[in-house]
Amino acid sequence: MIKVLFRLFSTKPAHAIGEDGRMALSDHLRELRARVLRVVVTLILAVVLALFFFDQLYDLVYGPYRSAQETIPDGASLATTSGAGGGLMLYLKLCGFAAIVVTSPVWLYQIWAFILPGLHAHERKWTRVFGAIAAPLFAVGLVLGYVTLPKGLEILIGLNPEGITNLVDFNDYLQFFTRTLLVFGIAFEIPVFVVLLNLAGVVSGKQLGQYRSWIIVGVFVFAAIATPSADPFTMTFMAVPMVLLFLIAEVIARLNDRRRGRKSVNAGLSPDEASTL
Repeated sequence: MIKVLFRLFSTKPAHAIGEDGRMALSDHLRELRARVLRVVVTLILAVVLALFFFDQLYDLVYGPYRSAQETIPDGASLATTSGAGGGLMLYLKLCGFAAIVVTSPVWLYQIWAFILPGLHAHERKWTRVFGAIAAPLFAVGLVLGYVTLPKGLEILIGLNPEGITNLVDFNDYLQFFTRTLLVFGIAFEIPVFVVLLNLAGVVSGKQLGQYRSWIIVGVFVFAAIATPSADPFTMTFMAVPMVLLFLIAEVIARLNDRRRGRKSVNAGLSPDEASTL
């Protein structure tokens, strides 16, 4: 039994690896199965563990809504409208959401480890660098989304006519909560992709500078659409850091272009100019 489990969770290839580093298709599928099983088991254990901290998780998720409730005269309430099993679904969804977030380093590593053998040495180096940068930026985006969420909820709930109490299903609120935080987190990853496009030679720092004003306008438009409310406070809270990160990405792109130009023997030559070779 133990040997069977070990084989299921083992990523070691059963066949010899070729001189060029290629693996047999069956070994790739076996590795994929093992990594998926590792992720599934980790998620199950995380959900079970999260059940013991349900009260703290509930306070964390309910916090922004509670803050918005305090400023609304007609009141607002959360409810479960899924019948007798609504409470159970609340437990499972909230703990499942927490498990996915907490175990993200595990399943992201499993994805990275699966594609790593197919990358060149310099590609592996850049994936490590950008992995180290992208994770903190994503976390900063999540924190900013959490901080601005009460203000957005206050404005949205405050749109109800006088005398009407806002009754929101907790499952809908949890989806709204998750979507808002993900939008903020993903938005902060955009500058990382800009630098990646520059390293791939798709865009240059000069091109980014030429379209800088339009990109800044696009950032504010994106923030206005992506944020949960229509207030300028939440939009600005997302747009300003994104603009600053884009400017940093442009500087990095220009520095990379200069480094690339110095490495090129014929950098700056016109098509009709004689090569030094």
